[in-house]
Amino acid sequence: MKFLKGFLLNLQFFTAIPIRLELPMDKPHLKGAVQAFPLAGLLQGGIYTSLYYLLAEYTPFSTLAIAFFLWLMSILLTGGIHLDGWMDASDAYFSYGNQEKRLEIMKDPRTGAFGVISVIILLSCRFLFIYEITENVQGLTYMMIAAIPFLSKCVMGVLLLTVKSAKNEGLGSLFQGAATIKVLWIYPIYISVILVLISFINNGLFLVSILIVIACASLLVCRLKAVSWFGGITGDVLGAAVEGTELFLWMTVWLLHYFAMA
Repeated sequence: MKFLKGFLLNLQFFTAIPIRLELPMDKPHLKGAVQAFPLAGLLQGGIYTSLYYLLAEYTPFSTLAIAFFLWLMSILLTGGIHLDGWMDASDAYFSYGNQEKRLEIMKDPRTGAFGVISVIILLSCRFLFIYEITENVQGLTYMMIAAIPFLSKCVMGVLLLTVKSAKNEGLGSLFQGAATIKVLWIYPIYISVILVLISFINNGLFLVSILIVIACASLLVCRLKAVSWFGGITGDVLGAAVEGTELFLWMTVWLLHYFAMA
């Protein structure tokens, strides 16, 4: 029950899905939320693939229009919460100040020029990848798209519990104080189940394994940079890590369609 409520907490915090319940915010339920991060991502990915299938099969829309709606959904479904972290972290990083100065900048509710420029680049790249992927969709493509937010939420959970907090306040600190690294035992189980299911599809195991490798590489980079640039993680740093990881995964799927799935 705590795990289910934790999953619903994720939907309240990290998506725009209306969950009109008053859910407890104590440590057991926040711990359940951390364990359910990947499942919330998998639901997000399932919504993406379902939207694409419905638009492609039951509407006369062009590939460009379908790609636009899928791109727009990737923004609206999260309510922009991770994009906000991306912009704040970009403003802080490109200030070239010390760690304390960067943390101060991330607290500022105003968005600077670097945040605007960085989010334009991020969203433009994502649209390019989505558009060219949707021009050559295969059966396996649906599963790879669904895996993108799943893996990014895995990265978020591991970062949360393996990197020290840069400050003792905020959403990141709240979740971090409720769980320990031991709760991550369930993440390999999620990944193993997905790999078993995908293994029945031709080339599925190999291609999804590549996505996992890219997600692990992104995790390592984010861990190093979070400490060196900001002194640890914050809610904004975690949001930036999610967006950055998803961008690399979208790019990987795009490249695989050129060089491995053509």
